[in-house]
Amino acid sequence: MQKIIYTKKEIGAAAKKVISTIPEHSILCLNGNMGAGKTTFIKALVKQLGGEEQAYSPTFGIVNEYRCPNGDLLGYHFDFYRLNNPEEALDLGLEDYLTEDVWIFIEWPEKVGELLPDECIDLHLKILDPITRELTLPAL
Repeated sequence: MQKIIYTKKEIGAAAKKVISTIPEHSILCLNGNMGAGKTTFIKALVKQLGGEEQAYSPTFGIVNEYRCPNGDLLGYHFDFYRLNNPEEALDLGLEDYLTEDVWIFIEWPEKVGELLPDECIDLHLKILDPITRELTLPAL
């Protein structure tokens, strides 16, 4: 298990470290309390991966698609906070998304836990103080 402590100024370096540690096109499940910085960290990941910088939480739309500047698909960002049950994720076509060879970022994965494949990588974000976060990455 690896712990990365970072501030907003250091988030790019933290995202770069995570990317260098995990396999390409992983399914990343971001866990943490409301306000822990899950969406902000996904923005940093998307930027480090060369994607469009307009990463934002898909809370109302459930899923966002991110592309590289050349138009290639980079990945998908799911925010399951508002789901009432896992079947809603199935109705969105979650199983199809998960079979694509792209990056997958999932906020509130516990809402759909039984639908996620075993190879998901759990990242845990914790608030240390108003500007500092701790990210825990499993040993891979």
